Amino acid sequence: MSNRLARETSPYLQQHADNPVDWYPWGDEALAAARQQDKPILLSIGYSACHWCHVMAHECFEDAEVAAVMNKYFINVKVDREERPDLDQIYQTAHQVLNSRRGGWPLTMFLTADQTPFFGGTYFPKTPKLEKPGMLDLLPQLATMYRDDRADIEQRGKALVAGLARTQPSAATAGELTQATLKAVLDELKRRFDTVDGGLDEPLKFPHPAEMEFALRAAVSGNDESLLALVTSTLAIMAGRGLYDQLGGGFYRYCVDKQWVIPHFEKMLYDNGPLLRLFSDIWLVDKSPLFERAVANTAGWVMHEMQSPQGGYYSTLDADSEHEEGKYYIWTPPQVKALVTADEYAAAALHYGLDAPPNFEETHWHLQAVVPVADVARRLALSPARVDALLDSTRSKLMLNRAQRVRPARDEKILTAWNALTIKGMTHAARVFDKPQWLASARNALEFIRTNLWRDGRLLASFKDGKAQFNGYLDDYAFLLDALLELMQADFRPRDLAWACELADALLAKFEDRENGGFFFVSHDHEQLLQRVKIGARNDTPSGNSVAAVALDRLGHILGEPRYSEAAHRTVKVFRQLLEEQPNAHGMLGIALEEQLAPPTIVVLTGAGDARAWQRAIDARYLPHVLTLAIPAGLTKLPDMLAKPAGGGLKAWVCQGVSCLPPISDTAALLEVVSARE
Repeated sequence: MSNRLARETSPYLQQHADNPVDWYPWGDEALAAARQQDKPILLSIGYSACHWCHVMAHECFEDAEVAAVMNKYFINVKVDREERPDLDQIYQTAHQVLNSRRGGWPLTMFLTADQTPFFGGTYFPKTPKLEKPGMLDLLPQLATMYRDDRADIEQRGKALVAGLARTQPSAATAGELTQATLKAVLDELKRRFDTVDGGLDEPLKFPHPAEMEFALRAAVSGNDESLLALVTSTLAIMAGRGLYDQLGGGFYRYCVDKQWVIPHFEKMLYDNGPLLRLFSDIWLVDKSPLFERAVANTAGWVMHEMQSPQGGYYSTLDADSEHEEGKYYIWTPPQVKALVTADEYAAAALHYGLDAPPNFEETHWHLQAVVPVADVARRLALSPARVDALLDSTRSKLMLNRAQRVRPARDEKILTAWNALTIKGMTHAARVFDKPQWLASARNALEFIRTNLWRDGRLLASFKDGKAQFNGYLDDYAFLLDALLELMQADFRPRDLAWACELADALLAKFEDRENGGFFFVSHDHEQLLQRVKIGARNDTPSGNSVAAVALDRLGHILGEPRYSEAAHRTVKVFRQLLEEQPNAHGMLGIALEEQLAPPTIVVLTGAGDARAWQRAIDARYLPHVLTLAIPAGLTKLPDMLAKPAGGGLKAWVCQGVSCLPPISDTAALLEVVSARE
């Protein structure tokens, strides 16, 4: 017998529709039931690709004994964190306040009927193990606490709400932003680098694309060779070791070891979009074939495995198949040897480490590019071109075989914010590598959002099974505005500019805290929740505040519209203290600060001539501070900053801040100007 989740479109909620647990989705019905029955709420938050969510589901939610206790004492609410990041952010923070440590997924919180948590954790087994209390012991104890200690729970709830309020930025900590601020942020980020294994120094290795982008920009602009070496080696490790799918392309979510060997095998759309941009940029600086291959194969993965027939991008691939994490991706030497020629195996064994001890659970190999092609060629007395050919044929054969395995499940929700991140990444990669098919993929995804998730001046957050739903969050608006700015540089269309202005106006009207600065995560007319948060730090994605600060400031310079730039400046100011204290979580805010101190360079191309060639010349260089807009002939009703005279030959109009140069009609002169940075 199905529970209430059978009516939901979320694949994660559908996974629990046949549980013996009497689940509710989040909403008025669940909250009313908690009040009417005077029961606490058991709130379980997860997502479809989450390995430990599956483990807890098998051990507890599919178990009739545990379900009976849950149904007896609690109103049970299941939430897909990808659909409801507003709830997830509130209760992850509450977990941290309650337990003095970060949470994660599955998140298991126990609430009063007014949404206030009084106990929480992450994964709980059926019976005690891994130093975790068992659900069969824990649930009756919490039910008794709720019945007998209500006054204490209410008092603790008030203290928790006060603690949540203290996690929010205060206008009192805002201050002027200077080059000294930027230097302090950069120095602290450098200190947090892992100089041995790359990345940021932490026990689990996440890719941190925004922080790496911030460091790359600073290294190049400041001629900081040591920082550039740190960034380049980090990205080479990420592309060459276990974080990257060496056969099929795409990056996994994170690695469970400091050496980047074994990943948590789920693949998330929100990682791969920003990583496409980052690896395109490092290729412009370094030109390593390793980086070019990572971009090409990841873009291919996005198009072939994650793009719906209608154009939108799907959300995630599961870590598990056949109830085993990573089973789809791992190999043994005999498996590989049976599929390839002797010459192919000789090259693959060296390159992928199949001649070394197993690296996955003592029996299998997760493939890594442990020996560079040049070294393989030297050891086998072959040319690098021959080794490349052998490895290419090996990859093709292994991919054909892998395709016959049971595939990890795919969450086919189409999320506005995650699509926007990937539209930007695909577009930027298309610009750098001159790949029209990648640009077409990004354009198709954008048009899907415009058609299905933009209604009467309002974005919706999620689309599945023909249904668009959930009031759009800050990330939806900010990320999409940012993606449009990237797309307009590859393919300028007036309707995209008009949409960008609508999104920017909506950000100011629906989300901005005009009194203190910054943007709330939910709109002014969102449903009433326990807390209305304002977030500067990245979580899995860059924060909406940081992306809004970058995108609004850039749009303000493109249009000569101070409202947008002023809102961006207020945003960075209110997060100044957090930016200085935690640069490893505020990389995009660091980029926003950099561009506010030295405004981006705007290049407008008009007139008869090959504007695409001029754009390619700029796109072929690492110039992150330059925005180039090629205005097609015959357009009218453009903003003043873009309505340049189009008569005669091709001209470039270059502005930085409030300073504009005379028109330039020579490519070499243009490149000299845009490559300079004050």
